[in-house]
Amino acid sequence: MNRDVVKYMAMLAMLLNHIATIFLAPDTALHQIFIDLGYFTAPVMCYFLVEGYRYTRSKRQYGQRLLLFAAVSQIPFDMAFAKEGILQFQGFNMIFTLFLCFVLLESQERISNVSARGAAAAGLIVLSSFGDWGVLAPVYTLLFMQAYGSGEQTKKAFCIATGLFGLLNFMSRAETLSAAPNLMITAGNMAGVALAGICIVYFYNGKRMEKGKTFSKWFFYGFYPAHLLILGLIRIAA
Repeated sequence: MNRDVVKYMAMLAMLLNHIATIFLAPDTALHQIFIDLGYFTAPVMCYFLVEGYRYTRSKRQYGQRLLLFAAVSQIPFDMAFAKEGILQFQGFNMIFTLFLCFVLLESQERISNVSARGAAAAGLIVLSSFGDWGVLAPVYTLLFMQAYGSGEQTKKAFCIATGLFGLLNFMSRAETLSAAPNLMITAGNMAGVALAGICIVYFYNGKRMEKGKTFSKWFFYGFYPAHLLILGLIRIAA
């Protein structure tokens, strides 16, 4: 599969996750399936952020695009996930978190002092906790950055990413669920991240689609705020 196909899969998985989060009852099987499938998206976005950072002609413009679409997406994000009313701040959106991941990559490349580089990484990880996929997304970015260019190391990075995601999810429910049902739910949570790793490691061919590259590039940026705006308007109207 080429990069664009994997990204389209990620957009679909994200849409299903958001539909489940906003509209479906949390105690239904369909809700849990859609939620788990949606976990495919974040590791894919972090992986391609690292790849895009290596390939982009202008890192400055790349960062500016992320910051611009993070700003454009914030109101739709707050509309879509508001618990009541029209607009309610829900933390910063995923593209803002990806922008912090981009800054993280910049810091790791540009800061020569090891201690300063580590401090910058720690600060950005803490800052990301105010956004969607906070902490995990920058950690994933670091894992994929360190593994970049090695298929074996990328495989290990996705294994760590999957295990870490499962551990955090299990711990978040440890006080409210007994071990057996918690393990079952955690296994489902991990499936989306594991599927992302399988797609990247075993099926991604490292290429882009031959036609429609420009359309796909802007579609991936525009889909995020557009689908949130539509879901938010439906939520308000319902």
